Amino acid sequence: MTPSRSKLRAPPRPGRVRRAVTLGLLLGGLTLGAVAAAQTQAAPAQTAATPAATTTLRPALSGERRFLTLPGFGRVAYYADPRGEGRPLILTVSVNAAASAYEMKPLWDAFAGKRPVYVLEWPGFGSSDRPDVKYTSALMTGALTALVAEVGRDVDVIALSLGSEFAARAALQEPRIRTLALISPSGLGQPRGGTQRAADEDGGQTLYNRLNAVSTPLYALLRTRISIEYFLSRSFRGPVDQGLVNYSMDTTRQPGAKYAPVYFISGQLFTADAYGDLYSRLQIPTLVLYDQDAFVSFDRLPQFTAQPGVRAVRIGGTDGLPHFEKASEVVEALGAFWAAP
Repeated sequence: MTPSRSKLRAPPRPGRVRRAVTLGLLLGGLTLGAVAAAQTQAAPAQTAATPAATTTLRPALSGERRFLTLPGFGRVAYYADPRGEGRPLILTVSVNAAASAYEMKPLWDAFAGKRPVYVLEWPGFGSSDRPDVKYTSALMTGALTALVAEVGRDVDVIALSLGSEFAARAALQEPRIRTLALISPSGLGQPRGGTQRAADEDGGQTLYNRLNAVSTPLYALLRTRISIEYFLSRSFRGPVDQGLVNYSMDTTRQPGAKYAPVYFISGQLFTADAYGDLYSRLQIPTLVLYDQDAFVSFDRLPQFTAQPGVRAVRIGGTDGLPHFEKASEVVEALGAFWAAP
């Protein structure tokens, strides 16, 4: 396999490397490989510890910003453009310290006005509420199924990175999800073993407690431009999209921005064996779009594509965000997938 350009760049100075490694523990999503995952846990009853505030974050996309309410959590944001024809399309973002609907902007721009399009921002991210509560995979999955119910029709779903695990779990619960397209999905590597720290018997709670104790100063360092650009550069083969950098800086400065990422880093948003528990059970048409990715592996992709209705398209020359660098190829692959019998 040809190394990516990012892997051929001259390495930063040792001091910067040490700082980057430390900060990497809180970026997530775009840095999935830095995280050891925990067993999936059922979502307990949740009560917001702080009142939900009206967001002051500028809109990430051109559509209407709307909100739905999850009982026991608060408001979850999504963007909507119901124009166009055909089956509605729901896009979901990744999970990282700066996750937002802006991560799906190239696909929003490609499909808005042509078919009904919606972009979900997970609880604790973007314009969604960010209370100090327990964040779990079940909470995230519930947000997606709630949006499907809000749309009220059969939908196609496109998910990014760790969001692919939530989307697969939702598809196993919600029959109105008719197809899945997974961009650089997590969970196709080898199962996360018990030797990894977040797989402790307490499901990552000890690691969460340790991270939470130091999360404020670490998060303050993380949200600097140099940190954001460094980690985004790991997912771009060419220049980093500056619009994404700028919006990432904005979203990390919202009140409560640190809470959900700490649960992510502690491993509590991952499924220990996402392939065995989720992907292998899918019965709907599924597409995987991938190339090289510094933070996830695709060891079990051949096993996945051997399943009926599952296919994969490699978007060559990309490093985790192919829809930013080769949007036309991604849109073409999606169109062929949806048109297939």
